[in-house]
Amino acid sequence: MKDIITVNNLTKYFKAYGKADTAAVNNVSFTLHEGETLALVGESGSGKSTIARLLTGLIKATDGNIRIYDKDICKMKRNKALELYGQIQMVFQNPAESFNPRKTLGYGIGEPLRNRGYNSAAIANKVAELLEMCGLPAELAFKYPHQVSGGQCQRAAIARALAVEPKILICDEATSSLDVTVQKQIIELLDKLRKSKNLSIIFICHNLALVQQFCNRVVVLYDGQIVEQGTPDEIINNPQAEYTKLLVDSIL
Repeated sequence: MKDIITVNNLTKYFKAYGKADTAAVNNVSFTLHEGETLALVGESGSGKSTIARLLTGLIKATDGNIRIYDKDICKMKRNKALELYGQIQMVFQNPAESFNPRKTLGYGIGEPLRNRGYNSAAIANKVAELLEMCGLPAELAFKYPHQVSGGQCQRAAIARALAVEPKILICDEATSSLDVTVQKQIIELLDKLRKSKNLSIIFICHNLALVQQFCNRVVVLYDGQIVEQGTPDEIINNPQAEYTKLLVDSIL
């Protein structure tokens, strides 16, 4: 199976005023295979979101390397790395906050296309296509974020992420603010898109039960370090690390 992302010994320290530097991510290594969904699981402060920011180039690593399509983005000049970052899109926890409240959802979904020089007619057609792809009616493009439900807004956020036809989606707690029924619907949508678009997905979550529904592999993080890796069934049925056992106990 082809590796899309390879992370080796990734470390990120943050400076703390008057204190020793803090390791938010400490010597982390994992791979993301083509067409799979990889879960990063752990409590708040475990390093999950920091890893997402490192993968998307929002912050720089202190040590280690990140290879995307076998190219080390940690050593590339920014203009070259930007081409690879274009293959990665984020879906965030609070979709309404990721859209401009003064602009329609259609405007937000079309923004990546405007940045690439698409004309208005082409953008309108593409936005309608993206909305339909994500299970939404085309007329939702004329709604504002506060006028739709959380589930609809998250579907619109996924549509926006797909606008530039990325190969990788990073979903950072993308279902945690939704109720259980809507969570299931968003999971089903992501899995459908993964298969139809041959996407590779990193699914950041703290809920092992949710991960078990559609992730191929799981990386368990605690205090910035990986404590365990495996398939969902391996992790849940035979946890090895004490922290993993606590996570499993919380869903049983």
